[in-house]
Amino acid sequence: MLTRSLLAVLPLLAVLAGAPAAHAGAGQLSVMMEDDNLVYRTPKTTDKTLDAMAKLGVDYVRVTVLWSVVAERARSSQAKDKRFRRLGAGNPKAYPKGNWDRYDHLVSSAGARGMGVYFNLTGPGPEWCCPTPPKGEEANASTWMPNAREFKLFVQAVGKRYSGKYRDENIRGRPKLPRVAFWSLWNEPNQGGWLTPQFWKGRPYSPKLYRDLYIKGREGLVATGHGADVILLGETAPSGKDENRSRAPMYPTTFIRNLFCVDEQGNRKSGGAGCNAFTANGPLQATAFAHHPYTKDRSPLVADDSADAITMANLGTLTRMLDQIAEKTSRIQAELPIALTEFGYETRPPDPYSGVSLAKQAEYSNLADLFAWANPRVMAQTQFLLRDVAPIKTESKTSRRRWFTYQSGLLFRDGRPKPAAVAWAFPFVAQPGPKDAEGKSTITVWGQLRFRPNRTPDIVYFQHKAPGATNWTLIGNLESTVPRNYFVGSIASPGPGLIRAAWIGQDAPKLAISRTQRVP
Repeated sequence: MLTRSLLAVLPLLAVLAGAPAAHAGAGQLSVMMEDDNLVYRTPKTTDKTLDAMAKLGVDYVRVTVLWSVVAERARSSQAKDKRFRRLGAGNPKAYPKGNWDRYDHLVSSAGARGMGVYFNLTGPGPEWCCPTPPKGEEANASTWMPNAREFKLFVQAVGKRYSGKYRDENIRGRPKLPRVAFWSLWNEPNQGGWLTPQFWKGRPYSPKLYRDLYIKGREGLVATGHGADVILLGETAPSGKDENRSRAPMYPTTFIRNLFCVDEQGNRKSGGAGCNAFTANGPLQATAFAHHPYTKDRSPLVADDSADAITMANLGTLTRMLDQIAEKTSRIQAELPIALTEFGYETRPPDPYSGVSLAKQAEYSNLADLFAWANPRVMAQTQFLLRDVAPIKTESKTSRRRWFTYQSGLLFRDGRPKPAAVAWAFPFVAQPGPKDAEGKSTITVWGQLRFRPNRTPDIVYFQHKAPGATNWTLIGNLESTVPRNYFVGSIASPGPGLIRAAWIGQDAPKLAISRTQRVP
């Protein structure tokens, strides 16, 4: 299957080898997500994690700002309740003093290292977020039909604090907190763990809930001076189930159609839950549509078994749906960009039961980067995670549940790099190219010096090692493009053996070498 799927990328590479860089994602952002070590550990751990990300070439860190975490203990005593009610949930001062510290430190430290911060503001919410769920749905109390007006107030509090004009009220003489200018509202609203009910009384319901949350959340950002910022719509998960239950994950195609109140051809539907919101508020305004195109253990070139899933292999389904909706209903802007805001592959090891091999993780990561770059609508590609999450120690060592945590890091839990760490910092793909003018074989090469600063072009060298040889031989070079240091082109095929890309310079790391591939 992989051999056949690789053939699909060859025409793409052949075309791109001679295509202007502007036709692809030359300015695409590299994003990384690592909530555990960025938000929930010590400031020292946050800084060490940011240092590692900066060396790999991260442009933005994506951080989940949980409504429940910021609001924790905000109304846990009578005195605090009076203060909270007096100041209002839209005021950062209404929340406990220490609840902001982790985010304050993060935005300051990321900025000091030349990286931006992208906040995903989401539930689950605090005790006042939601109405009491009906009998049988008690486990969904913090995600059950969240009050969109209350969510707006929470967004206002975050937006005000990180407007670039706000001073930390807890530290005398402290300068203004840095501004955050990259946002998304709610996470995976088509998944029951984040928003419920997904289906209610046999019909899709989460799209209506999310539409209201997004509209009100965006109002909260606009009210605090963030209307011109990057604001992402969606954050949808890639798959679902054909089950009409409150927590059953909804396929993204179903979710999107119901979000915009359209049928399968993109035509407006009459009626539908909350569809009058478009009459009252107009189109959903967004910088881009965010999606998580996971393919689980499949190559990014191999589609999911369900046509209703949207993974890296069929991103065209997403763009076609959005374009159709824009053309027929005007409920979203035409040619809306796409932001891929979670992606990665779990590995075996360390998980003894599931995941891809370490070599496949590196290979698939680079193929996914190529596909994202080749799509001119994609504005960002995200790696989830930097470091593997520790297994659940309370579970038996022989239990699959012990490995229920995520093992998609570029690093093992102890910090040792996987092959994917090199592959992510220095993506490289080599495939057979077209014959040259003299009828000789060529190789089409593509990649990125992600680890290099986004300043000036660099030179990338290509090396070959013939079977039985001990040394590498220089066989060509290309210049990378700014601002993100991509390179693409053709070089003469050197014959059988191995091929790799290399960078040499005066700055750290002074020498960098890509993953090695067989000459195609």
